[in-house]
Amino acid sequence: MRSRYCAFVLEDADYLLATWHPSQRPASVDFEPGLKWLGLAVRDHRVVDATHAEVEFLARSRAGGRAHRLHERSRFVCEDGRWYYVDGELK
Repeated sequence: MRSRYCAFVLEDADYLLATWHPSQRPASVDFEPGLKWLGLAVRDHRVVDATHAEVEFLARSRAGGRAHRLHERSRFVCEDGRWYYVDGELK
């Protein structure tokens, strides 16, 4: 989760796409112009089983002088020893 947050901060679309599960991966990643990421707080994590996990996080950002919060419970799956972001539920 932290590495994906860093990739959003650095606008590293290649990394984000590489860590997105192929079943849900978008064709491309667009970044909001002028968006500044301010911090990440991992609120909770839960191991579902050996190949599934969930992470609840809160990411703060600012754009156009307005503060924003992204609160999500993300789902991850492990395949061939690599973890992939599958999807998330906004809180």
